[in-house]
Amino acid sequence: MTFLQAEMPKGSSYLTNNKMSRFRTIEISNPQYESNNLRFITVKTPNLKGRGDICVFVPPQVQKTDVVPIVILLHGVYGSAWSWAYSSGVHLKVNELIKQGILPPMIIAMPSDGLWGDGSGYLQHSGYDFEKWITEDVIDAVIESIDGADVESPLFISGLSMGGFGALRIGAKYGQKFRAMSGLSSITSLPQMKLFVEESLKSYLPLNIVDEDLLATFKHYRHQLPPMRFDCGTHDLMISYNRNLHQKMEKEGILHTYEEYSGGHEWPYWSEHIIDSLNFFAERL
Repeated sequence: MTFLQAEMPKGSSYLTNNKMSRFRTIEISNPQYESNNLRFITVKTPNLKGRGDICVFVPPQVQKTDVVPIVILLHGVYGSAWSWAYSSGVHLKVNELIKQGILPPMIIAMPSDGLWGDGSGYLQHSGYDFEKWITEDVIDAVIESIDGADVESPLFISGLSMGGFGALRIGAKYGQKFRAMSGLSSITSLPQMKLFVEESLKSYLPLNIVDEDLLATFKHYRHQLPPMRFDCGTHDLMISYNRNLHQKMEKEGILHTYEEYSGGHEWPYWSEHIIDSLNFFAERL
């Protein structure tokens, strides 16, 4: 326990279920003021050279002794930890589907991307490790802080646009960690970031093709790829890139599910079709 944590009184938000934290500081929202089963966590990590935020949906049915799946949802450019919850209401939909027995209880962890520029790409660059923030810090903070989150919890990862790129790339690279992965309206190669961000692509370097391009990522890690799906709206500016990735993956014999639906690069599309990804995950429990 750190000096700062040791000085805090018991029950303080800096203490998580009386566990010793690996983080120098970790602060959790007070349940007295939470609503709609959303909780907020802020941790300090060397990977971000500062603090990072995580918004978490915790099903009300979960008990301390339960072991519940954890789904990480990554936001797109310009967004933050609040984006999925307060732009799509995903937590409200998931809670209702759990009540109906359509989805099993699942914890939804919605971290920020590190808040670098218009979007970090969830990559390692500029002296930060936005990748390890997701694959290590977010997971550890949720396990430390949330009832039902455990080292044995099945892990899933999904995201939209830049977050789709991050989810599919990270899910492939850490295939031994994730049970399945998915992307919505995904950026499929780093140069496409220029469609959205003002930062130079040089800011994301040095990288290599395996980190820059999803097809190269899948080919490099094909021996450990978890089940994957991705989808895109037929009126989305990313549709040609997603179709091209799908076609090349078919030629390479890389197993996946690809679907198209009506819609554009917009929250009404993601709000509706994130449920397809969650159903995909539930089928793999």
